[in-house]
Amino acid sequence: MKVQLKDIVSKSILTPASGAIDDFTHSLNPFTGCSFGCNYCYVREMPVSMYREQEWGTWIDIKTNASELLKKEMIKAKKKGPVRIFMSSATDPYQPIEGKTQLTRKLLKVMLEEQPDFLHVQTRSPLVKRDIDLFKQFGDKIRISITIETDKEEVRKAFSPKAPPISARMSVLKEITAAGIKTQATIAPLLPCSKEFPQKLKHIATRITIDDFWMGDGSGGKRTAKLGIYDTYKQMGLEKWYNPRAYKVVQKMFQQELLDTDVTLQVSKKGFSPDVM
Repeated sequence: MKVQLKDIVSKSILTPASGAIDDFTHSLNPFTGCSFGCNYCYVREMPVSMYREQEWGTWIDIKTNASELLKKEMIKAKKKGPVRIFMSSATDPYQPIEGKTQLTRKLLKVMLEEQPDFLHVQTRSPLVKRDIDLFKQFGDKIRISITIETDKEEVRKAFSPKAPPISARMSVLKEITAAGIKTQATIAPLLPCSKEFPQKLKHIATRITIDDFWMGDGSGGKRTAKLGIYDTYKQMGLEKWYNPRAYKVVQKMFQQELLDTDVTLQVSKKGFSPDVM
């Protein structure tokens, strides 16, 4: 299905951060909507999606004036105190349309002029490596976090069929880490994985964060339950993984594998905090 694109003029671009990311001061979303349209995405149960006629994943609003707004809003925000930005909380800043619009890249350039105290970039797209040259200029004020919710491609295809392959994400994460940039492998939401998952991640990121539906969807798992995700687990014979205690098993696997490394392991909200390196 072709994604419907719409250019819009936004009234603001920095949104006060709340909930799971309230350790940040603002969230920054270059787009509204996301063409990856992951089946489990909690944004499906938020007003931005629920009050839209089109199905989540089939439309994108492009905030054409985002960079101009950001310049003004950054200056104003910095006068009030430290500025810590989470990009992005309700879309992917590197979804395919970014390759054409370069909107996210423009925002990064603005933030290099008016630097925030910390910038967390959250994506699942290999396109993120395009901006390594800019990331380097932020020094230790930036973290690039790539979502790798499983190491099983068949699981990825069942839950997020339009998202990039896992191997491509791992490759890019390794490349960004090798460039000397702080990185994070974000296992969020945790999906069924293999025992080899920790081995695959331990040398490609400077830290790893585990999150799941119950901790991470902002409603104790209620939003996710409404999406019917359990049915996908059942169809794959993986019902035991749909459990608020499953993450503890995976956490233990990672703890054992990371003993001989400098990689930091975090869980849920603490793993996204700008104050935890």
